[in-house]
Amino acid sequence: YFVQGGSMEITDEIAEGLLRTVIRNARILGNDSQNYEARAEVMWAGSLSHNGLTGCGSGGGDWACHKLEHEIGGMFDVAHGAGLAAIWGSWARYVYRDCLPRFYQFALRVWNVADVNVYSRAEGNRKGLTEEEIALEGIRRTEDFFREIHMPTNLCELGIHPTEEQLTEMAHKCALGVGGFIGSAKKLGEEDFLAIYRASM
Repeated sequence: YFVQGGSMEITDEIAEGLLRTVIRNARILGNDSQNYEARAEVMWAGSLSHNGLTGCGSGGGDWACHKLEHEIGGMFDVAHGAGLAAIWGSWARYVYRDCLPRFYQFALRVWNVADVNVYSRAEGNRKGLTEEEIALEGIRRTEDFFREIHMPTNLCELGIHPTEEQLTEMAHKCALGVGGFIGSAKKLGEEDFLAIYRASM
């Protein structure tokens, strides 16, 4: 979804619909884990999101966050989904400026941030949000949602405390595993991986 150009409107709408469906039904499951309808919606959304459909027309998407998590899961005993939640916000804040139109669209269409106004104390009035502020609000709401469903939003919340040496090793292995660089939102290399790992502490 977070790609530089090459997106297709229908593919975007499918991805955004899947995200909204998962968010809505995960909240239901948080209150009633036995709710069959909500569980079925999440399972079907998972199947659709993993069959390549949401990458059609976008070059397959950006897999940097997944690669970052694979190294976390390789060094520590953590579930992939929890690891993704723990690293996602740091990755998103690191790359969003290079992919601002997509993060802006994500905030508008998935989190409905367009309706939010902020109070400007300096100006003493209400003002609309800029595209960057909307993008950052979308990232914040995503992390708030992770917390709401009891998912970690950093490595400490994940229950791990890597040393600087371990962070460096993960960044190096991540770079080796992707042939040096990966990313569509922003091309990332070993120094970037290390910066994201550090930010996720």
